[in-house]
Amino acid sequence: MPATRPKPLPRPAITGDRGLKIVAACTVKKSREELFRFWRRVENLPRFSRQVLAVVETSDTTSHWVVKSDSGTIVEWDLAIINEHENELISWESEPGSEIQNAGTVRFTPAPDDQGTEVTLNFEFVPPGGELGLALARLYGEKPEVEVEDNLLRFKALMETGEIPTTEGQPAGAGRTVKRRAK
Repeated sequence: MPATRPKPLPRPAITGDRGLKIVAACTVKKSREELFRFWRRVENLPRFSRQVLAVVETSDTTSHWVVKSDSGTIVEWDLAIINEHENELISWESEPGSEIQNAGTVRFTPAPDDQGTEVTLNFEFVPPGGELGLALARLYGEKPEVEVEDNLLRFKALMETGEIPTTEGQPAGAGRTVKRRAK
């Protein structure tokens, strides 16, 4: 009887060394089952991601994304979930021909001492315009690594408290002067 060959892995979404790789992690004081369910419903993701304007699920494993960069550019692409282990991980990649080529995995692992769940996000994408586009974006203040970390912390806050803290509408310290009366 011939030996069975392992099923080939799906094609890599980002070939070569062209993508920007980002890894971010945090511990969330919720069960991994709850966090997995929330994340797996991709239409929830704009609730904590500042850049994601909309995600529309087009099938059980595909979705259409609309994202706005800090510079105001709106891009769209389609994603497919390529690997999923319930309550453990979700992996995705952009469909061929997408405006933004990207791939990623989010993992949910029990935190030590029953302190919730460690959420680790591995994300890779090819910026519009490649390396030159990334350099220009950085020149104008865009920092994808910081944005991914910020979004993950917003996810943590939303899951733990039901809301995302904000300073919007609060007075700012810069530019304000306090007048003191002479004694």
